[in-house]
Amino acid sequence: MEMTDVTRAIAAATSIAVSVGLAADGAIVLHNSNKLALRLTPCDVFARVAHVGEEVARFEVELAQRLAEVGCPVCPLEPRAAPRVYTRDGFAVTLWTYCEPVSPHTAPVDYAKALEQLHAGMRGVDMPSPRFTDRISEAEEVVADPDRSPELADAERVFLGGRLASLRRAIDERGAVEQLLHGEPHPGNVLSTTNGPLFIDLETCCRGPVEFDLAHVPEAVWEHYPNVDQGLLDECRQVVLAMVAAWRWELGDQFPNGRRFGEGLLRALHDGPPWPTLDTLHERLGGP
Repeated sequence: MEMTDVTRAIAAATSIAVSVGLAADGAIVLHNSNKLALRLTPCDVFARVAHVGEEVARFEVELAQRLAEVGCPVCPLEPRAAPRVYTRDGFAVTLWTYCEPVSPHTAPVDYAKALEQLHAGMRGVDMPSPRFTDRISEAEEVVADPDRSPELADAERVFLGGRLASLRRAIDERGAVEQLLHGEPHPGNVLSTTNGPLFIDLETCCRGPVEFDLAHVPEAVWEHYPNVDQGLLDECRQVVLAMVAAWRWELGDQFPNGRRFGEGLLRALHDGPPWPTLDTLHERLGGP
């Protein structure tokens, strides 16, 4: 968010927290891109804030409740507030339990076990959700429209659009078993807490093969995950690189140093295998 929006978003989140009886006279910005993540103080509540219409917060709240009921390792909603989406001043706000990270990194074996547990729980949750191919379609629309990605060179537009389409077909043709997924279980969406790894940001949940989720995690993590289809994982890694590349070239993208990352993603796709994981690419490019 732009700084003017950040100020208004903080005011909206703190006002909502106070209105439901929480002590909130300060806020720490934990992450700012297209959405804002805040730690409200002194009540110690985690608030997610987005512009109204740019979020699927109701879906996220309902899904979080369902997953918590079956024991999935997800960050719980704030128990002192009603489990709902609050709106104020054009912002949609959801309130969650703030879980203090005990380490900046999660051990790969623990990360893999938590993801396996999440997937097992998700198989028991019957909830309408988009298919992973919907996200590929969204990326294709960005690439196909010069007004939405004006700085993407024509040759790269053709290359990226073709890669997204061919990968979608290749993955579909495998006919892999599909289930509910997190959608983006990368390290930024995993908290190492005293209760073990917990996943956050459920807005991206979709249906697809588990390899689509594994394409977002570090190399050392998927090695501890059982029964991985390596060929399918390679294709999913490529499609994740291509999708994220499309979003980094989208007009108005607010990912820190997004253009540099977008260029790096295109280079990785051109260079060919072995396909890097997103965290490896971040390290290669010097972080966000």
